[in-house]
Amino acid sequence: MGMRVIVAKSAGFCFGVKRAVERVYEQVENGKKPIYTYGPIIHNEEVVKDLEEKGVRVIDSKEELETLSEGTVIIRSHGVGQDIYDLIRERRLELVDATCPFVRKIHKIVKRESEAGNAIVIIGSRIHPEVEGIRGWCKNGAEVIENEEQALKYEKNLDHPVCIVSQTTFNYKKFKNLVEILSKKGYDNNVINTICSATEERQLEARELAEKADAMIVIGGRHSSNTQKLFEICSSKCDDTYYIQTLDDLEQYSFPPVDCVGITAGASTPNHLIKEVQEHVRDEL
Repeated sequence: MGMRVIVAKSAGFCFGVKRAVERVYEQVENGKKPIYTYGPIIHNEEVVKDLEEKGVRVIDSKEELETLSEGTVIIRSHGVGQDIYDLIRERRLELVDATCPFVRKIHKIVKRESEAGNAIVIIGSRIHPEVEGIRGWCKNGAEVIENEEQALKYEKNLDHPVCIVSQTTFNYKKFKNLVEILSKKGYDNNVINTICSATEERQLEARELAEKADAMIVIGGRHSSNTQKLFEICSSKCDDTYYIQTLDDLEQYSFPPVDCVGITAGASTPNHLIKEVQEHVRDEL
């Protein structure tokens, strides 16, 4: 019997990313000029490069945004803080909001809770753009916790409740563990699991696939947080796990002879790339 190649069903573009990318291409087709995205539309260099060739420019900071006097600004699926919306309107630029609805829901929760005077804890990576955006809706700031050490150190001398939310692409098992540490501190905690169901499903499926595969290939951008999490999960279950961004990356590895190769991909990975990798593995091994 030949080698089996199994592609995870949930691999590739998630709903929020697919929607955001489509919004940018729609603006391009409408002939709107100039078009800007606030930050790269997704953490995938190939897609960003293709859009740049079509005239879409990436703005990386608030300062850059302040220099614009015309054009359309597209907010990517990660979302941004309230100050960016205000600035876009102030500059009289056209706004296209492609924030993922799951992320938008977190913005509403933290805005409501912080306005009620409650403390906000975001479980996630401090430097991730989604987390920066969520913090931008918290009236009195927010504490970001991404590991056990930070959770153990967390202290609030407040009589007010603590509202705990999560970055949508955070590892579910880690989230549960950190919530448990915070819960032991005796605060009046309101825990809202805001990990996206597609992320949970993708992580669970990756874990199950890595347990039965002899080798795993994880496809996604180097800066993609959710792809890094998939790589962590797969590596812990399968020693021969490879993280690639493009098909060229795969060619530098020499695979041992195996019976079963599993393939999964982050939320920013286009389907055509997953297919290319799948075909390459079938032909080469």
